[in-house]
Amino acid sequence: MSNEITVLDNGHPISFTFDSINAYHGGGFPGGVAHALKAMQAAFPLLSATPLERREVKIVTAFSGPGGRDALEMVTRALTDGRLTIDKSIGGIHVINDPPGPYVFRFGYRDKTVEAVIKPGHVREEFVTLGAKADKTPEEVARHEELKAEMANRLLPLAGGEVYAVRVI
Repeated sequence: MSNEITVLDNGHPISFTFDSINAYHGGGFPGGVAHALKAMQAAFPLLSATPLERREVKIVTAFSGPGGRDALEMVTRALTDGRLTIDKSIGGIHVINDPPGPYVFRFGYRDKTVEAVIKPGHVREEFVTLGAKADKTPEEVARHEELKAEMANRLLPLAGGEVYAVRVI
């Protein structure tokens, strides 16, 4: 599966790969970068048969992680332009116990809105538990970093639609 997404910038195609987005992000949360990329890959084709004009995409999401935010910003410039809204109320509180947790993205483009919701099994309980723990030991910090990379590596080979269920709303 391609780990690239193409949008238009004033009619000119511009493509972003996972690697370029993750470099822009700084690499600290590669799983979040992968989640936002997969959500966009799943949703954008339902919004238009051709690449979207990046500065016309509006986003409402329950996902507030820095990797996801930076991926959405790099591809759509929605944060800079004030078209990105974090709304925790559209998701559940906890992906394991209150699915889908924060893994909900709503993309608006022209006259359509598409919602992308995580499919079960893509976020592991150990990742969530360690992420929520306040006072991690050095070993737990190292394990959490491993799990962030593992999540990205596990999601990247998949098509966006394998990770996120999408529907026009």
